Amino acid sequence: MSAFLNAYTALSPASPRADVARVLQSITNALPLQIDDAKRRDLVQTIIDDLTRSNANGANKSRLTAKDAAPALQAIKSLGKNPAGSELIASAGNLSSLLSFARIYKDDIEASNEALRCVANAMLLVDQARTTFIQKQVGGGDFALELLEKSNTPERVFLASRLLFLSTVSIFSASDFIKSLVEAKPPGHPANVPEMIGGKLDVLTRAILIGTKFAREAMTDLLKFTFNLLLHYPKLVDQSSTKNEAKVIGDCWSDRLDGILPYLLRTFSTLPPSFPAPLAAPMTHVIHSLITIPVSASLRSVWFPRTTNSRGSPVPPKLPSSSDTTASSKASRSSTNSNSSSQTGSPTSGPSKDPKPGAFDRAWSALAAGRRSLSRSSSPHASNVPIDVLLRSYDLLDVSLNHYMPGNVEPDDVTVREKCRSETDQTLDDIMTPLAVLITKLCQADEGSRMRMREWILPEDLDRTSPLEGRADLLGRLLRLLSSVHHAKLKNAVGEMLFAVCDSDASTLSSYVGYGNVAGFLFNKGIMSAPPPARGSSGASAPTSTASGVPINPITGIAEKPSAPIEMSDEEKEREAEKLFVLFDRLEKSGALPKESNPIRKAIQEGKLG
Repeated sequence: MSAFLNAYTALSPASPRADVARVLQSITNALPLQIDDAKRRDLVQTIIDDLTRSNANGANKSRLTAKDAAPALQAIKSLGKNPAGSELIASAGNLSSLLSFARIYKDDIEASNEALRCVANAMLLVDQARTTFIQKQVGGGDFALELLEKSNTPERVFLASRLLFLSTVSIFSASDFIKSLVEAKPPGHPANVPEMIGGKLDVLTRAILIGTKFAREAMTDLLKFTFNLLLHYPKLVDQSSTKNEAKVIGDCWSDRLDGILPYLLRTFSTLPPSFPAPLAAPMTHVIHSLITIPVSASLRSVWFPRTTNSRGSPVPPKLPSSSDTTASSKASRSSTNSNSSSQTGSPTSGPSKDPKPGAFDRAWSALAAGRRSLSRSSSPHASNVPIDVLLRSYDLLDVSLNHYMPGNVEPDDVTVREKCRSETDQTLDDIMTPLAVLITKLCQADEGSRMRMREWILPEDLDRTSPLEGRADLLGRLLRLLSSVHHAKLKNAVGEMLFAVCDSDASTLSSYVGYGNVAGFLFNKGIMSAPPPARGSSGASAPTSTASGVPINPITGIAEKPSAPIEMSDEEKEREAEKLFVLFDRLEKSGALPKESNPIRKAIQEGKLG
């Protein structure tokens, strides 16, 4: 157990550098149980003290030199993966020392980064380290913010973001620090934190588009830090409620954070598709941040840009109509410049038309356009292409559900859960629920968004010849999720989304998809019985018949098939009448049916039967 400590303490300032490197490497490679807790703590402190002496006046008394810094800090990082080592690293003195190493070895990027990793690991494993880190005697908060501002490589941005993310996890222990981050510099100042974050998002987006290593990881942690600010700061400055009142996402907001929204929307619109999972980090973290931001009066024009229809939601370009599905699909595949969706089209329509390119086609087109615009300028600000956040959200929802629930697969099928675990190590609830919440937010706030989503998911020419919940498209998958057992959060989120799309009106929702498909959801909302037919607030009548005039069954939502007339000969009719007469006579004699209620007797008395 003490072999590693003895080997290290046996070194001297005169020891060959090869021996020092060999001992440090052996410590780094040691298995967790090869070093007991006491020796681990001694080793960590001894190496930190030697590094400190190597940079002080007593450098000739240290076992280590500046060239040994990187392997020495790697050894500390390895020792800190155990709680005994991380607790020692988490002391104020050692955190300060490690931050000083990160500054001193700024020209040795490997050593500097290893020092920051040691700090980040300690903050991850030891809660108290997060509080200690931002105390004045350590000054970690200011250090991390300055590091973020000056970092120009994804790895440094990642480390700075990780430190700031861990520092702001707790609203209770980091409240003053969080407020100082947002309030220290006004909007427009180079050091304004929301705008600084936005600038880094733009840089990292370009890095991701060209495949730079570590860019996705850096953006993921930067967005985690962003989410903490967007979640905690509005609560800290909100004066509209009592301290004991529980506040959830979206309950309060501060206009000091308004500046971050354009950057987040641009990132949301520009990030390329991910594989194999179509919805993965950092895109999932962009969505987490977006759902904290309200569609307020001051931000409405940012959520819904100026190129809008009269109802406020962006209008997608028109696609030439075609009655030939095959010809239309071939034209879509052969042209990379085909337009986006028609506002009256929908991927859920019947086989008679192909209203817009598939979501995958639009995703790749957006990626190509993003690469072209970013290559022409050093900043995505130069792009004048309007951001259609609703269409982007719809595409992600469609593509992702199609990926996890291909065809008409049931959401509770074991293959769905296995695919989620193998690709993202998360549940379908965790992956998809925030996106459904974002779409719900947009539809609740904007009438135009409700109309567009309704036209995409529930068009007038929707094929209602078969059960809606059995369809192999987005509508079918959404309806099947409403009866899911394994995905409770997504089930409720999808219900709320469809409810918002249908003007938050139970009657409209039931008319569109059939009461049977939404009865459970409406019951959980406190609507105990089938609501009467109603008219949507957007002026769109809830359907009672198909485009061809066939009545829609209010329970199933599908077209009612006219029953075929029963053809019977006169002899057959007489036999059936005799059977009825005998049955009613038996009921009357048994006392189960009063004489005056016997329809056969009444018909004879009235002369209707001979």
